[in-house]
Amino acid sequence: MLETTDSRHTKPVLNLVYKSEAAGAFLYQGDCFLVMDEMLKKYPQGCFDMIFADPPYFLSNGGISCQNGEMVSVNKGKWDQSKGLEHTHQFNLNWLKRCQALLKSNGTLWVSGTHHVIHSIGFAMQTLSYKILNDITWEKPNPPPNLSCRFFTHATETIIWAAKNKQSKHIFEYEMMRTENSGKQMKSVWQFLPPSRDEKKFGKHPTQKPVKLLERIIKASTNTGDFVFDPFAGSATTGVAAIGLGRRFCGVEMEAGFIQLAQARLSDLEKSQ
Repeated sequence: MLETTDSRHTKPVLNLVYKSEAAGAFLYQGDCFLVMDEMLKKYPQGCFDMIFADPPYFLSNGGISCQNGEMVSVNKGKWDQSKGLEHTHQFNLNWLKRCQALLKSNGTLWVSGTHHVIHSIGFAMQTLSYKILNDITWEKPNPPPNLSCRFFTHATETIIWAAKNKQSKHIFEYEMMRTENSGKQMKSVWQFLPPSRDEKKFGKHPTQKPVKLLERIIKASTNTGDFVFDPFAGSATTGVAAIGLGRRFCGVEMEAGFIQLAQARLSDLEKSQ
């Protein structure tokens, strides 16, 4: 998709760590801001039909949760540490602005998040004149219990679906979604189990999404052959779902450990097809 050397062909500019000509799949390691800026130089009018983003929630600040009946830290790494509300909101504005520019005129963006970050994202989308189409509530049937017993148990995430702008004529596969919902209009509350054991056979990402969730998103808002992008690719669940459904995929991930996990999953999928 992008050249990995500069015009003099002397040094690497982008680190393309996975490429499949057959699947139309590309995975870059690096800062997604820098990679998106390079993409915009080559595709100033946009090149993606759909973007899914699961940005940092900035929760790694000494909190606790429950996993398999045991108290565990929620610290995921430096990439998830908060530097304050203003920094978080500016971060969201910056990546959302780049995603908007990279979308084709009728493209759409899906963003997943908890209450810690999703309200900033929604406000940033409105500031940038995205057209918000839906807010999906993803209900988790078996969430970890709340250890403090001072709040309701957190059992959902919100996924905002938005078109590039007010003029966009977005894709919505209404009949397909209705068929999947036993002939009834599909509502904006979805129930999916967490990623299965098989989805974690090469390792796991702390905020990994189930493949079935991404499959519904991609089927609802793209056509076969469309180009799907994920700026925070993590373990490449978006890529696994997109390629499995006959879409092309491009992802960016900064962390070396997650890159290895993403590569393993994409390579395994390619071998099985």
